[in-house]
Amino acid sequence: MSTSLPVISVVSPSFNGARFLPRMIASVREQRYPRLEHVFVDAASTDDTMAIVERERGHFASVTSEPDKGMYDGINRGFARTTGDVMTWLNVDDEWFPGTLHVVGTIFATLPEVEWISTALPAAIDENSALIKVNRIDGFSRAGFLRGENLAGAGWDAAGYIQQESTFWRRSLWERAGARLDDSLSAAGDFELWSRFFQHAELWCVDVPLGCYRRHASQKTSVDFGKYLREALSVFAAVGGAKPSPRGAKIRLGLRASTPGWLRRACVRAGLISPRPWITYDWGRQVWVSERR
Repeated sequence: MSTSLPVISVVSPSFNGARFLPRMIASVREQRYPRLEHVFVDAASTDDTMAIVERERGHFASVTSEPDKGMYDGINRGFARTTGDVMTWLNVDDEWFPGTLHVVGTIFATLPEVEWISTALPAAIDENSALIKVNRIDGFSRAGFLRGENLAGAGWDAAGYIQQESTFWRRSLWERAGARLDDSLSAAGDFELWSRFFQHAELWCVDVPLGCYRRHASQKTSVDFGKYLREALSVFAAVGGAKPSPRGAKIRLGLRASTPGWLRRACVRAGLISPRPWITYDWGRQVWVSERR
């Protein structure tokens, strides 16, 4: 099986991230994924980051420490040093669940129609890596993205964000979408990248948890959520997103979350909700399968 798995390239950007860095490294190492390319890009940290990395140097395919123009500039530099068929980035304060990379690698190896994936069950951990929250998202679609379903906190009911640390994509999609993150942004570069990916491919929802977002006082998004939201709303408008009415958003989400399968299919045919590409594990055949719900 290991020879058929794709190389997964992971970029970890850092600036003064020593506090959680050992836990992130352990989270990646404990994946025991046989075809991993982990690239570390540091923005000239002044804490113990590089001392920790030097002790773990054998784990990384590449390590650099130099000033950059911001996190997304650093991530772009990191991706330029990668070669893997599947790509993602993992911040130093986030983690993956055990076995995440095997799930991801197997899905991409066996389902050629899948170009990018994210989880239906985004999870959060606290400062001690204790699991504190798991939400449920009932699939993704470009139409839903343009209706604001993945932009929480903007004044209407939303399903939730596409969790960055649980999102993986093929290099071919990255290249078609421009092969770069928008480094003019400082907070919502992930949202902007998703908007470009949606122009080229469907986002498949995997019905197991993959990544953990760490909630802590100095976390960048937590410190200035307003900046993230302003940038994301600007991107949303630029790609043709239409702000839904609060009532319309609530009805659509309710239809998807609580409607029986037969009625949901009727709602799809009527255009009230969009069908969603979905990946689930077939217990009987012991394989990952793709379907639409």
